[in-house]
Amino acid sequence: MSSDQQYPYGQQQSPQPYQGQYADQQHQQAYQPPHHEPGYPEPGHQDPAYQESRDAEVSQTWQAETWDTQYQPVVRPSQAAAAPDTAYTRPRAAYPLPPEAPLPAPAPAAYEPPADQADTSGFSAPTTVGNARITDAQRARAEGRSPIIAPGAQPAGLTAALALLLAGGAAIGPYALLVPLVLLQAVTAAGWFRLNGMWPARQGIAFAFAGGLAADAVLLFVGRENAPAAIIGTLGVWVLLTLVLQLRSHAGADERMYGLMATVASAALAILATGHLAGPDDAVVVGAIAVAVAVLARALPLPGVASVAVALLAAAGAGIAAGGLTDMGAGGALLGLAAGGCALIGLRVASYDYPSRFVHMTAGVALPLTAAAPAVYLIGRALV
Repeated sequence: MSSDQQYPYGQQQSPQPYQGQYADQQHQQAYQPPHHEPGYPEPGHQDPAYQESRDAEVSQTWQAETWDTQYQPVVRPSQAAAAPDTAYTRPRAAYPLPPEAPLPAPAPAAYEPPADQADTSGFSAPTTVGNARITDAQRARAEGRSPIIAPGAQPAGLTAALALLLAGGAAIGPYALLVPLVLLQAVTAAGWFRLNGMWPARQGIAFAFAGGLAADAVLLFVGRENAPAAIIGTLGVWVLLTLVLQLRSHAGADERMYGLMATVASAALAILATGHLAGPDDAVVVGAIAVAVAVLARALPLPGVASVAVALLAAAGAGIAAGGLTDMGAGGALLGLAAGGCALIGLRVASYDYPSRFVHMTAGVALPLTAAAPAVYLIGRALV
């Protein structure tokens, strides 16, 4: 039986809709009877040929949506706006996005003052955008300023006062000399760490200061005649201890290397200051007075070369005067000149790399006396 005989024209049932996401769409579609075209019999006409063609057409036509992935209907904008968000869309081939290239940041325009307001002070214009990767010394060089800043008169006065304490303690005895020497070693350890830009570094400062105290204790125990062995032996032990401590550190490789170098150098300087305790008493008196006069002369407002020459001459004169008060005699001039030269080297080191006021009040005070300790011991032993 044909479909037209089973279902009368106009009452033919639509095929069973699919279950799932297309069910609502199938229920909304109503069967529309075919339009009458010229050349075909009327709908009520029972022509066998026409009925056979209608049966074949109905049996071969699928009115519902298919799963054909090749056919893609053209969706108009009005239909795309009215389509639900859950409609199935064919996935397209994905292509990787090109790498994003960062846009270069526009360089800020430099401020140029008018010609009548030009700055003639020699310093560059202030800026709020700095480079965090350059040091203050590099910035000072880039701006045309010198990174070498001398400590000045106030640290020089403190150095002179500490030198006079050393001279007075040496005139009294080794145990009286020990008090200002311990103060010198503490200031040296703290100043060297801050001079290297490492702050706070309490453990490193305490460790270097402990090395100086150990050298003092060993020297007092073995006597001045064994001073080289006591100083060098303590320094060797402290270097090994510093290596062990840095190996146990959990910091990065660069940080551990910086800490190792700063701790070894600070401990070496603190131990080197023990040379004041190892030298002869008269040599310590002459050397300390020469250092005090040299740093005060260096703080005078004189040109660079002239200031250095005046400081050396003043140190030699102070050595002659102090040698006359002791048993060194005229040999005090050589000791005073050598101690004054070492003091100027210490001042130069404390002035390097654009130091801060804290560096001036620690390293700038202690390094002149610490650097003069080897000259006091060696030349003092040779002259006395």
